[in-house]
Amino acid sequence: MAAPWYIGVRDRFIGWSKKIRERNLHLIANNLRFLILPWVQVSCLASYLLALNRRFVSPDWQDLYHHPIYLLETFVDTERYQGTCYQADNWICVGQTTGQGKLSQSRQPLLSKKAVYVYPLTKNFRRELGYDV
Repeated sequence: MAAPWYIGVRDRFIGWSKKIRERNLHLIANNLRFLILPWVQVSCLASYLLALNRRFVSPDWQDLYHHPIYLLETFVDTERYQGTCYQADNWICVGQTTGQGKLSQSRQPLLSKKAVYVYPLTKNFRRELGYDV
């Protein structure tokens, strides 16, 4: 799924400006949902599935949309979940959302704040995303 328009902690982690984000946001994909039901008891299943997804997401995206993906992101509602599978799979927690939601007209949090996790798919992801030097 396409990445949300503006996530402050993600954008600061990447180091890009508004102009570069507008031009290159399509190079990030959002891992929208990930759930392993409690009765599924397979050792390291979450890490295995996340790694499998990483292996294929950029080539598949390239085939479908004609451009690669350089960074994956996801959001974890820490009031309900711990994000253990992302932590175990070496995703980087870059901070929290503000809880305002994408359509908020207010500066007040309306939603629960989410932990923002990212996973670079290349060593040079900042350069590929157009890092503001």
